[in-house]
Amino acid sequence: MSVATVSRAVDEALRVIRSRTRIEPQVALILGTGLGGLARDIAVAAEIPYGELPHFPLSTVESHSGRLLFGTLGGKSVVAMQGRFHRYEGYTLQQVTFPVRVMRGLGARTLMVSNACGGMHPLWSPGELVLIADHINLLGDNPLVGLNEDALGPRFPDLSAAYDPGLRALARQVAREQQIALREGVYVAVIGPNLETAAEYRLLRALGADVVGMSTVPEVIVAVHGGMRVLGVSIITDACLPDALKPANVQEIIATAAKAEPQLTRLVKGVLERL
Repeated sequence: MSVATVSRAVDEALRVIRSRTRIEPQVALILGTGLGGLARDIAVAAEIPYGELPHFPLSTVESHSGRLLFGTLGGKSVVAMQGRFHRYEGYTLQQVTFPVRVMRGLGARTLMVSNACGGMHPLWSPGELVLIADHINLLGDNPLVGLNEDALGPRFPDLSAAYDPGLRALARQVAREQQIALREGVYVAVIGPNLETAAEYRLLRALGADVVGMSTVPEVIVAVHGGMRVLGVSIITDACLPDALKPANVQEIIATAAKAEPQLTRLVKGVLERL
């Protein structure tokens, strides 16, 4: 899918969605690896499997259910992706980010994105939440490559404040009030699907990253391109300290994310209630 044909594809997906629900979401949510359970707190009024939506990819990763949920959370109307897509699944970044275009087309002007990540900061531990302050794109690609469609956003979007300062301040306030430990740092996106070598962790840390993952950055770029405000929160699921590196596996990563998920839910709901 080229950037120049996105508008037509979005319109086709919107027609199907609007034939199934009249909800006009204020906020879009992307639930990352091991975090699909956050959907249990949404008062779901409608759900649509990705396979029933034109141009939507299909989730191929464990713990990604592959459904678009519509309902309310924290007193706000929301649309939530229960399962996201990744470049390592073989999709282009235009395909990976297509749902963000659709959610914006439905009316959402705020995007809250979550993910599981590896923690490279030596003072941070698995299970802790990290508020994303900035990111580094090492995917080797960008979802905006190609002809720009002006109706979707400007040719050269400014990412100097990609993660909205006001939303981040609100998240810090909610975390303090609810006594949720919340770190804040830089997320770096790599293509995956393998976990990194010790030498690669040293390199990423030297570049200024605190946590590493295989998602989020493309969706944030497209959201900012479309004029959306963005809040990003990661859950550290494994320690990536090159001098004390231990083998990690997907089951442990998912289990750690699930254990920390109630704190993420409280944080997200608290922010939504104050929007």
